[in-house]
Amino acid sequence: MSVVPLPHTLLGSGPHKVFAVHGWFADRDAYAAVRADLDLESFTYALVDLRGYGEARGEAGAYTTAEGAADVLALADRLGWDRFSLVGHSMGGAVAQRVVAAAPERVRRLVGVSPVPASGVPLPPEQWELFASAAELADSRRAILDFTTGGSRPAAWLDRMVRRSFDRSDPKAFRAWLDSWARDDFHTEVDGSTVPALAVVGALDPALGAELMRQTWARSFVRAEVVELASAGHYAMDETPLQLVRVVEDFLRAEQL
Repeated sequence: MSVVPLPHTLLGSGPHKVFAVHGWFADRDAYAAVRADLDLESFTYALVDLRGYGEARGEAGAYTTAEGAADVLALADRLGWDRFSLVGHSMGGAVAQRVVAAAPERVRRLVGVSPVPASGVPLPPEQWELFASAAELADSRRAILDFTTGGSRPAAWLDRMVRRSFDRSDPKAFRAWLDSWARDDFHTEVDGSTVPALAVVGALDPALGAELMRQTWARSFVRAEVVELASAGHYAMDETPLQLVRVVEDFLRAEQL
């Protein structure tokens, strides 16, 4: 498998290195709302663009979670990061778990923000049609955003999120990524992992909520925690940014080596 140098933004100068991997609907700008309030003395963050997104929109590839994990590990080597933690949102959570599967000895702590489980997300036919059509149709992306945030967000926010999604992703790559994050099942590769693993979910997200995390995430990771944010849906970075930063960084600080 060939790897590419993932475009990235480095934030901070702290000793604890952290990769932040975005989800299906955005590039590394997915973390824009939390950037100003990160602890940049304790942590150094690398916010990455996966292939097909942001500055990597022109990168060819298979657009799979395994390929994404290999790219993250290659970037870790380039940065000289022998050990690091991972934060992954949604699809990025699956990429982060693939990193754990490939190089568990290098991962200090794992955080999934509404993470796709390692077993994938089986979608019934009507939902699959909606998700597949989102590669080209703005209305489909908007419907997914509305559904996964409990139907409670302002229309202007939904419209802005759709525009950002189209601006920051390549439609063909976007569609290809769906096949991997939804259908790939690699849970046997992480089952029994002792890497401390936190899943942060939103109570307003009907798809990837606390109960699913208890059935999947908590069964794979021996040292798993599940935290539910009452006022968030699938996009806690935008919906409850300060609460998310506090929960995530408190978890990461629990092991300062």
